[in-house]
Amino acid sequence: MKPLLALSRVIDAVTDRLGHGLTWLILAAVVISGGNAIMRKAFNIGSNAWLEVQWYLFAAVFMLGAGYAFLKNVHVRIDFLSGRLSPRARNWIDIVGIVVFLVPLCVMMIDLGWPLFVNAWESGEMSQNAGGLIRWPVMLLIPLGMTLLLVQAISELIKRFAFLRGHIPDPLAHDEPGQKHGEETAALLEGKQ
Repeated sequence: MKPLLALSRVIDAVTDRLGHGLTWLILAAVVISGGNAIMRKAFNIGSNAWLEVQWYLFAAVFMLGAGYAFLKNVHVRIDFLSGRLSPRARNWIDIVGIVVFLVPLCVMMIDLGWPLFVNAWESGEMSQNAGGLIRWPVMLLIPLGMTLLLVQAISELIKRFAFLRGHIPDPLAHDEPGQKHGEETAALLEGKQ
């Protein structure tokens, strides 16, 4: 189990670093959005390219940040039900959800998204809007984002099984919604305990 937990630690570190890096894309989207609004209202100047850059940045944050949301346990969960279950039951439910729903969804989206990217790349597909951008960068976000989510799902499965086997504390434990969860688990995964 130690090699798997080491792998999980590496995956979590990469996902965490990527998630923190995505905050810069949010800032860029806000600055571009504000600049577009000012140029449009004050000078009556508009640009479809800059508008599409905003969309691309939002798509990048959404698609590439899914694994980060999963890592931080801030994805949609039915807490009023899961809070009544034992930690073992919650982890088993997560395992089933990951294996039965999340992994097949990620694989299907990678399989469907890759040809969209390749087609856009090979054809040089452009936006239909005047002055719009090329499409392949945003099409690449689909298989890339789903691959990152799939890799994080593997890390989460490792942690769930490690908990069930008694190797680490409950990775789903948290004090209050919105607070950092599983600090003991993170410390164990980092080798501090």
